[in-house]
Amino acid sequence: SKAEMGHTCRGTINLATANITVEDSCNFIISNGGAQTYHLKASSEVERQRWVTALELAKAKAVKMLEESDDSGDESVSQTDKTELQNTLRILSSKVEDLSTCNDLIAKHGTALQRSLSELEALRLPPDSTDKIKQVNERATLFRITSNAMINVSPQPEHSTSVGKAPTSMLSTVSPQACRDFMLLAQTHGKKWQKSLQQERDQRIRLEETLEQLAKQHNHLERAFRGATVLPASTSGSGASGKDLCCPAKGDLSDEDDDNNEFFDAPEIFPMPDMMGHKRTGSNISGTSSDISLDEQYKHQVEDTKKEKRTRIPYKPNYSLNLWSIMKNCIGKELSKIPMPVNFNEPLSMLQRLTEDLEYHELLDRAARCESSLEQLCYVAAFTVSSYSTTVFRTSKPFNPLLGETFELDRLEESGYRSLCEQVSHHPPAAAHHADSKNGWTLRQEIKITSKFRGKYLSIMPLGTIHCVFHSSGNHYTWKKVTTTVHNIIVGKLWIDQSGEIEIVNHKTGDKCILKFVPYSYFSRDVARKVTGEVMDPSGKVHFVLLGTWDEKMDCYKVQLGPGDNGAEVRPRAHEAEDSRVLLWKRNPLPKHAENMYYFSELALTLNAPENGTAPTDSRWRPDQRLMENGRWDEANVEKQRLEEKQRLSRKRREAEAARATEDGKAGLSHGGVTPRGPPPALTPLCPPGTPYDPYKPLWFERKKDPVTQEMAHVYKGGYWESKEKQDWSLCPDIF
Repeated sequence: SKAEMGHTCRGTINLATANITVEDSCNFIISNGGAQTYHLKASSEVERQRWVTALELAKAKAVKMLEESDDSGDESVSQTDKTELQNTLRILSSKVEDLSTCNDLIAKHGTALQRSLSELEALRLPPDSTDKIKQVNERATLFRITSNAMINVSPQPEHSTSVGKAPTSMLSTVSPQACRDFMLLAQTHGKKWQKSLQQERDQRIRLEETLEQLAKQHNHLERAFRGATVLPASTSGSGASGKDLCCPAKGDLSDEDDDNNEFFDAPEIFPMPDMMGHKRTGSNISGTSSDISLDEQYKHQVEDTKKEKRTRIPYKPNYSLNLWSIMKNCIGKELSKIPMPVNFNEPLSMLQRLTEDLEYHELLDRAARCESSLEQLCYVAAFTVSSYSTTVFRTSKPFNPLLGETFELDRLEESGYRSLCEQVSHHPPAAAHHADSKNGWTLRQEIKITSKFRGKYLSIMPLGTIHCVFHSSGNHYTWKKVTTTVHNIIVGKLWIDQSGEIEIVNHKTGDKCILKFVPYSYFSRDVARKVTGEVMDPSGKVHFVLLGTWDEKMDCYKVQLGPGDNGAEVRPRAHEAEDSRVLLWKRNPLPKHAENMYYFSELALTLNAPENGTAPTDSRWRPDQRLMENGRWDEANVEKQRLEEKQRLSRKRREAEAARATEDGKAGLSHGGVTPRGPPPALTPLCPPGTPYDPYKPLWFERKKDPVTQEMAHVYKGGYWESKEKQDWSLCPDIF
């Protein structure tokens, strides 16, 4: 419509600034000088010329309309910008006048030259000389014609009064008309750009104000509907005012360079919590009014944990926080570089969240007992889907682990497995995981997380391959995770969706399972969070069909082929073969009052319970996470800053060691292999001088090429459980 003409639409080219180029007899190109280019082909040369002529006329009209609109819109340009623009145009005008003077001299000297040649031609000279003079005279005539065309310039600008110094030689053949055209075009578009920029600034300010107001209204309406109230600043167990909670500790939101930002804890793993102050009922049971130190509280909790596994944690405080002041500058950015306070976290680390994949480990136990590889693949597929069941309500993000942080889960006696995770890289964030079971399986993975905040939703893309190996059969399965999307980041109730495909491959037999996570649609009649799958042999023949949802259960149907009308075999629909249905997996119910405890499952409630004998790098020892679990969020924010600064200094120290190692290597080579005296023992490089230096090496994992997938990944190299048995943690870094 005409109302849209003033806006930039996708696929359009503004004729006023378009470049129209003839390519050959039938083809021509229209481009805006940027990403938008049209290659057009006419049926004949005549038709092409008609189009080019029409477009050129339309371009001239568009330029004229643009000038008229700019003349009426000068009021929106600030006085400072006007002054700067006028100064630039004045300088350009002066240069054009200099060029005009040069052209006057060119014309003057050209006329004198032609006159001299004409006089010379009139003299009586030998015939050979006459021919040469005629040739020179013709060239002078061409020069005069060209000069006249160049001298035929438009009237001088009224505001141009300065005249440059006359040059002594013909140095320039640039047309002042072309220069004036450029100057006028720059003047025209300069006004246009200034006007557009001001409009964009005003529009952005209005948009920010509108969104912030909407967020506040939504927060107020939701609290009114739920009948919830914000805890006052003097409430026991908080120790922080509402103002302190809404504003992170000093420096948390500072605009730092990439070198510093990469060590901020950020929501690059899982989505943020209730963004605009969504409330959860329940009291704040934290015990923070006690004067007992954190270490004493930890020891006390260890003694309680020895008796039985805990079934509850302190309730989440009802703190209200407006995110818009933080999130409005995060659109389109990689979230690993966005500083966030602990108010958006849950009291678990990403390593603990990764360990939660083992909540339904009994599926792998059953798979290990299967004699058929195809039936085994069904249980592996159900295990793959079960790992997403905890994400339905878990809208808070886990803590981003510090480099070298670990987490162990020893359930060898109760459940037959034990697990170890280690943060092997900080930028990009990467965690390695290894789990062994005495029931006949091994699970390992290295997961890197990339994420983008798009304003309305958050996309989380896990990268990396998951391996599951069964000891007795030697079946080796691999798969990757799907994309997680968090909707209604700014306004509305948060909800999470999983979408994409997972291909599970048995590298020994060639069996394969394709799982499809159907994205939610308002217009679909399908059940929400639907997952479908097919288990097939190497030839592609389907033997089992899987059907269910990633938050509730998965069923398996055996495919029984029957004869068709024409004698061919046809496969009945899975839901028609109800007799063959087998329930593979069903989600465990959440604990009582889970909505007040971050929607943790029974396993998640136990993960951060203190345990004696764990490594000093274990997530259970992380102080900011412990403070946050106990409801002391303001202290947790301060502690989080201290840990990040400590990690930042450790990284700079490693870089200094790397630089020193490189210098020593060069010096050793220059001295015939004799290496000069190295750095102090405490900073001795981890590899010999002259060799590539790895700034950080994980303690329990090493990077190798996987023989199955041919990918480079961190695999467990052993030694952790032996060190735990001896209680020898001398190699562990001091990260807390």
